Amino acid sequence: MKKSISVLEHIDGQRYRESHGMYYEDFDVGDIYEHRPGRTISEADNTWMSLLCMNTHPLHIDAAYGEQTEFKKPLVSSLITFAIIGGLSLASTSARGVANLGWSNVRFLSPVFAGDTIYAETRVVAKRQSDSRPGDGIVTVETKGFVHPGRQFMVCERSFLVPLRNAQQ
Repeated sequence: MKKSISVLEHIDGQRYRESHGMYYEDFDVGDIYEHRPGRTISEADNTWMSLLCMNTHPLHIDAAYGEQTEFKKPLVSSLITFAIIGGLSLASTSARGVANLGWSNVRFLSPVFAGDTIYAETRVVAKRQSDSRPGDGIVTVETKGFVHPGRQFMVCERSFLVPLRNAQQ
């Protein structure tokens, strides 16, 4: 079975508009989506985003400090890895979403370093139609982050509101 996250909708003549994301009905509890491509994190990513987020802990931005730790080098801030995993999972989860309803059970299991390539996979854990918004449904997913070639470094749950297909026509 194939599921499409991006289609070209005919507008007129030879003009098409890209439509991105899935509707509520496209989600099946138990499905697992492997998100590609991955993302290799650079030292610049870590430094810039740590400073942008005001996370000035020396473990993330000071190589001399990092050398004195058990890791022997700076760690990539979990704010960065969390954001990238969220971005990697967007296209095949909430690209058509109406609202992000929140994250829960966020856990970081192992460190990530500059130069690591990270990947994500998402499992659909629950779905139901919204009681307060008849044209929408609530989908809950569990997303895991992996450092290539397969070491899990994080996991979280997320719920989002997504339209029902028939409500959009």
